[in-house]
Amino acid sequence: MSGSPHVIRSTAGTLESPLGEVVAVASEHDPAAGTQRGPNTIFVFALDGLRICHMGDFGQSELRAEQRAAIGRVDLLLVPVGGGPTIDDAGAAAAAAALEARWIVPMHYRNEAFGGGFLNPVDPFLERFERVLRLDGPECDSDNLTDGGAVLLPAVPMRQ
Repeated sequence: MSGSPHVIRSTAGTLESPLGEVVAVASEHDPAAGTQRGPNTIFVFALDGLRICHMGDFGQSELRAEQRAAIGRVDLLLVPVGGGPTIDDAGAAAAAAALEARWIVPMHYRNEAFGGGFLNPVDPFLERFERVLRLDGPECDSDNLTDGGAVLLPAVPMRQ
């Protein structure tokens, strides 16, 4: 890995970074108010004009109204979909709908590169959406995404 990463560790608040403002929204890693797996932080930031929300290891039953308000408008949502220690496909679809995300990238699911036997595969999540764009790699040019409402599925790199 190259570059000079800037690490942000916070459970809540508005923080400054080299990219600009980052909003950290407190949440839980489980549906029992964090008593089973502790806290989680949802990070929201702008990059190249897009508002991005990374849900982390979100495990709550649903987003609370104050969390939705703190997150605000979302262009690109990265959301766990594999169940286990986080939300499953139904919870992820509900979060995407509640945030009215333009584009959704599923994460934290079983795949060929990461067995993750305790996680569900991504397919049950994808079946909930009409538009799924399977990408050839981990990158996507947002200029080619003229309208929203699509799930973006980056190609999973194979283990070496």
